[in-house]
Amino acid sequence: MTIRPVTLVASLVRANARQYGMAIALVAIIVLFQILTGGLLLTPLNVTNLIMQNSYILILAIGMMLVIVTGHIDLSVGSVVAFTGAVSAIMLTSWGLPTPVVVPLALLLGALIGAWQGFWVAYVRVPAFIVTLAGMLVFRGATLAVLGGESIAPLPTSLRNMASGFLPDVEILGLHAPTLLLGAAGAAAVVWIQWRSRARDLRHELPAPPAAVTVLASAVTVAVIMVFAYVLAQYNGLPLVGLLLVALIAGYSFVMRSTTAGRRVYAVGGSEQAAALSGIRTRRTTFWVFVNMGVLSALAGLVFTGRLNAATPGAGTMFELDAIAAAFIGGASAAGGVGTVVGAVVGALVMGVLNNGMSLIGLGVDWQQLIKGLVLLLAVAFDIYNKRRVSVGRTLDVTSRGGAGRKGVDRSPPGPGGVSATP
Repeated sequence: MTIRPVTLVASLVRANARQYGMAIALVAIIVLFQILTGGLLLTPLNVTNLIMQNSYILILAIGMMLVIVTGHIDLSVGSVVAFTGAVSAIMLTSWGLPTPVVVPLALLLGALIGAWQGFWVAYVRVPAFIVTLAGMLVFRGATLAVLGGESIAPLPTSLRNMASGFLPDVEILGLHAPTLLLGAAGAAAVVWIQWRSRARDLRHELPAPPAAVTVLASAVTVAVIMVFAYVLAQYNGLPLVGLLLVALIAGYSFVMRSTTAGRRVYAVGGSEQAAALSGIRTRRTTFWVFVNMGVLSALAGLVFTGRLNAATPGAGTMFELDAIAAAFIGGASAAGGVGTVVGAVVGALVMGVLNNGMSLIGLGVDWQQLIKGLVLLLAVAFDIYNKRRVSVGRTLDVTSRGGAGRKGVDRSPPGPGGVSATP
């Protein structure tokens, strides 16, 4: 029997309703605020600002997704951002160290912080909520101590360029040529991955979309990436932090989808006991996930400090909640074992576009907080509803297969709770 492309697309959407739903919601939010702001949202300048303003949240959301996939949480990332930013500023200004030396030292500091918290979670078995709550207090206090309650500013230009700089300017017909070339290269890479994935499914005799569906998906992908690159090319081009984000998203997506390490993270989050019985060192996996979160927190601290051009005692406030919200909006499950890097990025962009759009139309901070809270609640509620729907569908499918055509199987209507009324 031949399956029509429309039917297959509908089944794919139903099977991945959580991810597709958030992507569609992101597009709807962009269109809504583009109309409400009179076209200001998608101007080249505002798109560039949108990337820079949300760069550190995107970095944190990637690491937070891995933590949540393992079934844990990290409440300390905002304080770690502030602490690593403060220490980096001291190394740059008071100690006179150059930026190329400070950056790896800051990342190492973040790794040590992550190792400290990962040790308590993975090996001592203290709940991650308690460990990272303690870390949030400890590193916020440490930030106040090293800064003495004062801000350190200004910072060297080299660090500021890391957060606010752009690719070298080479114009062709008034457009930023390197950005267009990177956009074309990125589009080609994504299309190659799509077709390679389809070919792999066919080779292993797995369900794969028809060629027409893959062509449509590739065309949409190329259009979105090239339009995005064109918008950025009209201003100063792709920011350096944008290039960093592309590298992080591509790298972590590859690790989580195509490597043994990524599969171990999903296995630990799905069932730690089953993963241990299958030979996975679950404690070591959890430990390294927290080390990774510490490194990404330090990187976010460098980016935020460079963009602000100052290290302040209040830096990183509420960053942990934004990162957690981005992960859950992007499809992560509180039970662990579910979530993607791309989903976390989509969730962070949803929050970022909401913040930016509501600011552009002059909505007060009170309403902004209220709306973001409702969006988070609805996203998680939709996740729970979708899981229940899929679970019920699978149960009904198994029941229908088990009872169809069997002799002697009771056909009486089920009683309360789905149990047959006859013994």
